[in-house]
Amino acid sequence: MKKIGVLFGMESTFPPALVERINGADVPGITAEAVRIGHIALDTPSDYDVIIDRISHDITFYRAWLKHAALEGACVINNPFWWSADDKFFNYDLARRLGVAVPPTVILPHKEHPAGTTDRSMRNLQYPLNWQEVFDTVGFPSFLKPILGGGWKNVYKVESPAEFFTAYDQSGDLAMCLQRGVNFDLYFRCYVVGQEKVRVMQYDPRQPHHLRYVQKPAPLDPALLARVEGDCLKLCRALGYDLNTVEFAVENGVPYAIDFMNPAPDADLHSVGQANFDWIVGAVADLAIRKAQQGRMPAEIRAVKFLNGELG
Repeated sequence: MKKIGVLFGMESTFPPALVERINGADVPGITAEAVRIGHIALDTPSDYDVIIDRISHDITFYRAWLKHAALEGACVINNPFWWSADDKFFNYDLARRLGVAVPPTVILPHKEHPAGTTDRSMRNLQYPLNWQEVFDTVGFPSFLKPILGGGWKNVYKVESPAEFFTAYDQSGDLAMCLQRGVNFDLYFRCYVVGQEKVRVMQYDPRQPHHLRYVQKPAPLDPALLARVEGDCLKLCRALGYDLNTVEFAVENGVPYAIDFMNPAPDADLHSVGQANFDWIVGAVADLAIRKAQQGRMPAEIRAVKFLNGELG
């Protein structure tokens, strides 16, 4: 019997619906359940052929177990090795090289020394930084945000150097990037599943969280829609993510990729709406079943192939 496990935290709608959808498909030899694990020894086999990870970015123990399960041959969605190594600044750099539009972006050193370091740890760092060059490169308004993290945590919109320094002073020991703001008239959040299926959702980040997914979207220009879908697939295939959301801010007809490091994307019924919820549950269930049917496989870091020139 092939077993699919769903690993999750505080979510209450997506995980049980996913388990129910997989089991309801009644595929011979495949079953799904919420993951149950205790302590893990070096020789503990994986009970699961496929694991859908929704929480290991917050729980170090789970991330270590998922890497062990991958070594045991389980297919983990998403690849825990790459997810552990990925960051937003690398993603922007990769997107630029793939021909996907991204706003001007710079990475900045920590405002405060990370724990266990001193000024002597930073002897390779230019000091003082050429802040005027930073501002000339990016411009205003801009967004100061961590290179790791999500959910709009520790994100600051800044309109001037003075506002930038006020926000930067609050960033503590986080590594941050500064990115030019996009004066958008359209904004999309796109589910990408299995590096094949894309669902483009009109989204408004200026609204309260529960109102951000536009429930009655306006018709989309077919050429813009095709470009957004194509850019989604380029990014997720290069990164190797089987489940992701890609966000675009559209200015003067150009979709700028703003955020695409969301390997455990929001899939709560009450925020995404019934139609989007039904789509993501069905798409992920189909993906998990297909992965289980393919048999156990080693994890792959697709970006390594890109860096080696194997992916265009």
